[in-house]
Amino acid sequence: MQEKAGGQWLEETCVGRHLLGRWGLANFHLYRENTGNTENIAMPTRKHIEPGTKIGLKLTAAERKLLTDNLMCLDDTYAEVIKDTPADQPVEFTLDDWDGLGGFIAAEANNTDDKRLGKKLDSIFNKVQTILDTYTDEEPPKTLKIDDAREAKHPLGNVAGVAKPKKDTTEKPKANTTAATVFQFKITLKEIEPPIWRRIQVKDCTLDELHEYIQTAMGWTNSHLHQFEIKGKRYGDPELLLEDYGDDQEVINSLETKISQIVPKNGKPFRFAYEYDFGDDWIHEVLFEGCPKAEKGTRYPVCLEGKRACPPEDVGGPYGYQEFLEAMADPKHEQHEEFMEWSGRFAPEKFDAKIATKAMQKGLPNWREME
Repeated sequence: MQEKAGGQWLEETCVGRHLLGRWGLANFHLYRENTGNTENIAMPTRKHIEPGTKIGLKLTAAERKLLTDNLMCLDDTYAEVIKDTPADQPVEFTLDDWDGLGGFIAAEANNTDDKRLGKKLDSIFNKVQTILDTYTDEEPPKTLKIDDAREAKHPLGNVAGVAKPKKDTTEKPKANTTAATVFQFKITLKEIEPPIWRRIQVKDCTLDELHEYIQTAMGWTNSHLHQFEIKGKRYGDPELLLEDYGDDQEVINSLETKISQIVPKNGKPFRFAYEYDFGDDWIHEVLFEGCPKAEKGTRYPVCLEGKRACPPEDVGGPYGYQEFLEAMADPKHEQHEEFMEWSGRFAPEKFDAKIATKAMQKGLPNWREME
């Protein structure tokens, strides 16, 4: 399932599904078809249950295997319950757990290139959504305004993590980590089709170090300023963003903030943004996929996989890159020779995860110690 812009974004991404969350994706479709309006949507009536009450869902053996074998970084607690439940008994979770499992399912369905797998995951997701449509253990708001939900939950436009309709104003607790904890991320360059992306695994580190891992995995050269946008807050190097760039907005120090301080304690997938080069405006969606077990003998960080080459620096952002590709592909293009002289030969489909891993492990020059 591919993410799409415009009106389809809300329907077809896991973020959109969980903005609707327990309200119900099916009801959203029905309402839109009948009225053509998605701005103000009345909440349906659901059966109230006590918090912590478990609700059962019948899953076939094939569906159980699909979940435990195909959901990347599925929390062990979910996997154990699914595996340990007898085949003739429904799998039972609390509403919060069903909501969390739905996030894992939606994230995988949204990122898989296997259309058949995506459809199967969609089918299971709809079963989970039915539970969330039917029951509630909280008092829901009377009206859900989609635009308000986007504004409240989305840093840097429409980039966000899996979220519930209920607004949470409390600071999330730090993730429980050890020296062996591994964090997995998928980094996707926005506004580029077909997508340019990388999947990496790193140990706990500062966001400044994560910035370097993103740079080296993608293929950038750290030649411009950068910042993270996480839940509406900016993270970066204050010395650069506030002094050199003349920015007067609040910036949280990325040299002092660790990954374990910003990812959910429960390991649920969530999204945030990484912006590089404020002129070309390269926006990367960073999807936290969970904390898989560290592989014995593996040196971290590593790049597991990815697709397509990084655009050249200073090419002019997504639109400039598209023009660059068109000119490079056509020897008769009026800018072909100019771009060839500027960049040399360029293979847009070329990417090697092993080379990216070496670059990540080598790291970037420490410009702070350079004269």
